[in-house]
Amino acid sequence: MTELKPRKSLFNPEIKRRGIYVLPNLFTTAALFAGFFAIVQAMQGDFARAAMAIFVAMVLDGLDGRVARLTNTQSAFGAEYDSLSDMVSFGAAPALVMYEWALRDMGRLGWIAAFIYCACAALRLARFNTTLEVMDKRYFQGLPSPAAAALVAGLVWVMIETGVAGNDVRWFACGLTLFAGLTMVSNIRFYSFKDVNLKKSVPFFVIAAIALGFALVAYSPEIAMFGFFVIYGLSGYVQAAIGLLKRKAS
Repeated sequence: MTELKPRKSLFNPEIKRRGIYVLPNLFTTAALFAGFFAIVQAMQGDFARAAMAIFVAMVLDGLDGRVARLTNTQSAFGAEYDSLSDMVSFGAAPALVMYEWALRDMGRLGWIAAFIYCACAALRLARFNTTLEVMDKRYFQGLPSPAAAALVAGLVWVMIETGVAGNDVRWFACGLTLFAGLTMVSNIRFYSFKDVNLKKSVPFFVIAAIALGFALVAYSPEIAMFGFFVIYGLSGYVQAAIGLLKRKAS
């Protein structure tokens, strides 16, 4: 007679459940909340607060990965959760904020421009996740989604603070939205700042420049941050043009 083997219990104490790390995912959740908050504020017509929420999400997004590395709590779950959070905060939220603020009155062209930005953000994040192991850590391929979101949200914030209505700059807003979206999926390289060594000594003028930057942010945060990301968004094209000219000259 065949002896029946005892079935393994689903509640076997020997089987350990795989948990998730709280600290880095707490920052990711906060960034996700900021992106969702931006969407809610845009639906209520408070576009300045919506734009500021996107910048808050950008700061929190920059912290979660660093916290995970400092505390040695990196995980595959955290990486996937971070990408989903980025899609909300830097994909859907900026597209909706810009659409509600300036693109709604443009009809079909307005929502198509917002959708192109949102789709490009999704494609940018998918490409980043699949090429993470083979890409040069010093550069991003395409404009990072937080920087693209900062361009879109920064324009909204600056125009509101200067008293300019979205309908008055709708064509420029549409062009900037398309530029930010298409640059995310381009092959243009952007410096990642990941090789910056904070322990290394720097010339005196670097410290003076940092102090000036803090002063500009304190005086007019919306103009200072929007100006920085405009320069950063153009830096990849400038670098690509210089490289092309050098290849032609050689």
